Amino acid sequence: MTIVKHWRKSSLQLWHKKRSFPPQRNRQNSIQKYVPAMIFSSWLGTYADLIMVEQQMYSFPIRPFPALFSINIAFTVFLLPITTAFFLYYVEKLNTTQRFIVVLLLGFFMPLVEQLSEKVGWFNHSSEWRHLYSFFGYIFFMWLVCKFHFWYSYNNRIPRH
Repeated sequence: MTIVKHWRKSSLQLWHKKRSFPPQRNRQNSIQKYVPAMIFSSWLGTYADLIMVEQQMYSFPIRPFPALFSINIAFTVFLLPITTAFFLYYVEKLNTTQRFIVVLLLGFFMPLVEQLSEKVGWFNHSSEWRHLYSFFGYIFFMWLVCKFHFWYSYNNRIPRH
């Protein structure tokens, strides 16, 4: 039986055995890394809606459990977190300038979605409401969710795609 040892004076590099799977820190399920930001966006959206509905700036005529909730919890508990995960998945791949442009474009797009929701009957705004509020509100919301996600990912060493 022969045992081969690396000669200390040799300049040749040792060949390391390659792993057949990525290291443990990279094995995290892709949706798991977005869960904290999804919860944060749900919480932020819920409280923003509660405040705005209480101030009678808008209302939700069609909502689940209208006797219990004055807001549309289907939006804040399901739709908002899911769209947040998709948003963060794509935004992670962009540089800062591209990210700014995407957030700005979505800020322009969201008031149009709100107006469409009003026509369908899912949403009502007061006469004092200006859709410019939605433009700035969604930009601030997306910026805050991005900041939270990147802060949380950095502090918990969650790898980006």
